[in-house]
Amino acid sequence: MPYYIYKVFPFHRLEKVAVLAAFPQASAQAKALRQDPALPADCKVKVIFAEDELGAETLLTEVREAQSRTIEDD
Repeated sequence: MPYYIYKVFPFHRLEKVAVLAAFPQASAQAKALRQDPALPADCKVKVIFAEDELGAETLLTEVREAQSRTIEDD
């Protein structure tokens, strides 16, 4: 399965940047994109491991509930 790099904007707007076979290259490219001064302030760069492009976009737009913390967590 490949690694997808996406620019993620508010309201689940996604922009695919690259598809890479190995995590080290995907991670390095994502870190370089995050350092780019031209990157809009409301944009996040994400690396996602998925079977295909549809799976990657589904995972990126999935709303995850915050886990509740308890005293035992500290």
